[in-house]
Amino acid sequence: MDSFEINKIIASILLTALIIIGIGKIVDILFYVEKPKLSAYKVEGIDQSSSGQQTSVKTEKAVEAVDIKTLLAMGDLAHGEKVFKKCTACHMIAADGKNKIGPNLWGVIGRTAGAIDDYNYSKAMKAYAKEWTFEEMNSYLIKPQAYIKGTKMAFAGLRKEKDRASVILYMNSKSSSPKPLP
Repeated sequence: MDSFEINKIIASILLTALIIIGIGKIVDILFYVEKPKLSAYKVEGIDQSSSGQQTSVKTEKAVEAVDIKTLLAMGDLAHGEKVFKKCTACHMIAADGKNKIGPNLWGVIGRTAGAIDDYNYSKAMKAYAKEWTFEEMNSYLIKPQAYIKGTKMAFAGLRKEKDRASVILYMNSKSSSPKPLP
């Protein structure tokens, strides 16, 4: 085979590639589809706001609008046990339970945040040091990282009020001395 034959083979391969690319470009021009500005499918838990401060302000406003008595009335212990299964990947809730990725949540309602000695809390959680009341827990469970900036808890949160109320009731029941409901 001489060099002229090899040049014809290479030229035909290049021409074929150019034709395929050209047809693709022409088809894109003929059948142009404008992309929508807003996503048709909104993923729950992702905020499309431009700054984290706006998110925390929205979260605080949502918390203020909810009456804790009304919220807890929506809750159900059985439902709370089901929803809490999401939490068991990182937390245990047993009287003699060990800490996992997150601390043991036995008796968490009424306990001071960051108070378990044998767990390494984030600096933000240690500095927070408030008592976990029903209201505090509700606010925290909406979006933990927005409520306490710098927490290690990488959980998106519980958006549904019934889920939060049920989990709070369930966690309150898992204590040596459950707190009376408001």
